[in-house]
Amino acid sequence: MKAIPFLSLAVALLVLTPRGGNAQGAALKRAAFDGVELEYELRGAGPAVVLLHNGAGVDWFRPLLDESALTKRYRLLSYRRVGFGGSSKLAGPISFAQEAAHCRSLMRHLKIERAHVVGHSSSGMLALKLALDAPDAVQSLALLEPALMAVPSPPQVLEALQLHRAGETARALDVFFRGTCGPDYRAALDKALPRTFDEAMAHADRFFGQELPALRQLSFGPEEAKRITQPVLVVLWEKTGPKHRERRDLLLAWLPNVEPFVLPKASHLLHVENPRGMAKGLAAFFARHAIR
Repeated sequence: MKAIPFLSLAVALLVLTPRGGNAQGAALKRAAFDGVELEYELRGAGPAVVLLHNGAGVDWFRPLLDESALTKRYRLLSYRRVGFGGSSKLAGPISFAQEAAHCRSLMRHLKIERAHVVGHSSSGMLALKLALDAPDAVQSLALLEPALMAVPSPPQVLEALQLHRAGETARALDVFFRGTCGPDYRAALDKALPRTFDEAMAHADRFFGQELPALRQLSFGPEEAKRITQPVLVVLWEKTGPKHRERRDLLLAWLPNVEPFVLPKASHLLHVENPRGMAKGLAAFFARHAIR
């Protein structure tokens, strides 16, 4: 695969985040390895925690970076995956195996040998893939309503894909977010992370064209789950729908070392709407499974 410029001028014009920064204006560093460059940020001090953003919410972990329950005890690594922000753009399909390798390479670049890994929605599955492919790098996993494809996605996801193919990007994202995050998603996002919908517009081709196909092609079932021996926290919000509950129940049955956590006062936007509760829950889990 080779690096390419932004997918279209129209998409490029929608990028409100300057190169080297994020939607909230914080400066990002850059790391180059294996033919790619990734933007990243380190916050806090202590054992490492890697935050893997999903394709629809590049900066959704930002509220956690300001939570002292984590930053006073842990060093948080957040980064822009390939195709997002100022990180390298790649043409053609991108697999979660490639992205897991990128994450491991970034950790090595930063001299992080082992970390707690947090993934949300589609990136929860990326976190599981990292644990399968680089088990020595993963101390524990926190999966925030992971998009386990053993349970089909809601019909709005297919509708959103069709709208995106038809060139109706704004409608596609609105349908997708309503189906996964609820009808009031926009108010929650705008309150916590202004301009984040515009950022999602800028990354829509990457999300619909590369992220979702990679998610659908990832094979993860009981046999793969048996190989993950690290402690796993599966997080839901208190009023989540039946699909996420079914996914949670499958993971509780499949994984050998797993525990549930229910976060109140949130939706699928768990760490966006209730970052303090999420930070405290994560910190307690990491403390129970400390890196020695």
